[in-house]
Amino acid sequence: MSWYYGFRPYVPVAKRRRDAAKKMESLRKKGVDIQPVVIEGRKIARSFWGEAWCDHLESFSDFENRLPRGRSYVRNGSVCHLAIDKGKIEAKVSGSELYTVNITIKTLPGKKWSDLKQRCTGKIGSLIELLQGSLSDGVMEVVTDRENGLFPLPGEISLKCSCPDWATMCKHVAAVLYGVGARLDTKPELLFKLRGVDHEELIAADAEAAVTAATTAGKAKRLAADDLSDVFGIELATSPEEPPADAPPKAKKAARKPAAKAIKKPAKAAKKAKPKAAKVAKEPRKKPVA
Repeated sequence: MSWYYGFRPYVPVAKRRRDAAKKMESLRKKGVDIQPVVIEGRKIARSFWGEAWCDHLESFSDFENRLPRGRSYVRNGSVCHLAIDKGKIEAKVSGSELYTVNITIKTLPGKKWSDLKQRCTGKIGSLIELLQGSLSDGVMEVVTDRENGLFPLPGEISLKCSCPDWATMCKHVAAVLYGVGARLDTKPELLFKLRGVDHEELIAADAEAAVTAATTAGKAKRLAADDLSDVFGIELATSPEEPPADAPPKAKKAARKPAAKAIKKPAKAAKKAKPKAAKVAKEPRKKPVA
């Protein structure tokens, strides 16, 4: 009877999955790269980035009443396909039918990204640490900041679903938003792609800062040496390997000459001694007098 009041008849989850699987297989044969969201257990997101995404969305009153409806959908495997690209999310969700969800998210403004990079400079160890979420508390606070962090604000998100639900955020859209959190568990770099920024720029900024700091330290060390030289009137070597400035360059050659002469003298004396020994050997014996 409910169908006459504008509601579709209830379809068991098992039948929904079978019907959705057939349709997704058909899309796969047409060349579509199908990327389903698979949740293991009750916890939707487990990593730093996945949990931070879900916590951020739930922190806004615009979403708090609608998001819970999507939890059961994403947990039971209803998000059959979810693709994240620059500024957009495309998904297929199994309901009474297979619905198409399109979510548009504005890319991060250039000034906001520059400020975020500046605040993170010198605090990120490596690209692996960044993607794993192994960050210091200071960096975590910067990237997850509610207003000025990496995650989008409600006003930057546009939602659309092909289902007949009149609500802007239906349960299918909510399921997809939670699905994004689950996807970030395994591919956190997709968050940066979604916001239209390059996560490697954070590491590059760190490396540039480290080089600048090292160069500045080296200049400060040389300046300190120059100041001491001016005060005491002496030349200071900048490193143990550098010779003193006062040492004459020809001193090394002069030191080698006596050693060379000392080697040659015994050789000449040996040559002069050899002929005398030869004359003694050739002198004939005298005959005895009768």
